[in-house]
Amino acid sequence: MRRAVLTLATCFTAVSAWTMPQNSVVTRQAFWQSAAAGAVAVVAASSPVQAETLPNGVTYEVKKKGDGPQPEIGELAAIRFAAYNGANKIDDIFDTPEPYYTRIGSGGLLKGVEETLPLMRLGDRWELTIPSELAFGKKGRPASAGKPRIAGDAVITFDVEMVGLPGREIELIELIGD
Repeated sequence: MRRAVLTLATCFTAVSAWTMPQNSVVTRQAFWQSAAAGAVAVVAASSPVQAETLPNGVTYEVKKKGDGPQPEIGELAAIRFAAYNGANKIDDIFDTPEPYYTRIGSGGLLKGVEETLPLMRLGDRWELTIPSELAFGKKGRPASAGKPRIAGDAVITFDVEMVGLPGREIELIELIGD
């Protein structure tokens, strides 16, 4: 930490030299006060985003904020996701050519994900922490072809990005309207 403050102090000295009139005098106290203020600003700017907890118990952290519309129940949505049970990867489709298409509210995904997707906007990427009762529950999931076994009461981390709402894509609407 001391090295970081000294490095910041060195930066402030260089900036002060560029921005201060040539014959100005900076006291040692003023210098260290400005360095400390800068260190606080840097720490505040780099602090992690605060996680939010929904009433159902799902905790989410916004990794990327989108500016598109929110999906409605029954609407088709294209998502990309990766799911983890601790350090074990359960599934990952971020690098596949096609996203995963799901109808919002259809029950095709974990309950915790299903209940969270309608809160997202097109372009959002959220990291969800799903309690076991909204994931695989007390029974867990047995291993199957290409899918690992998940123990009972497992908390699942789900990194999800809303990449499309096929019924609302501008290009399709413009083509149909012509």
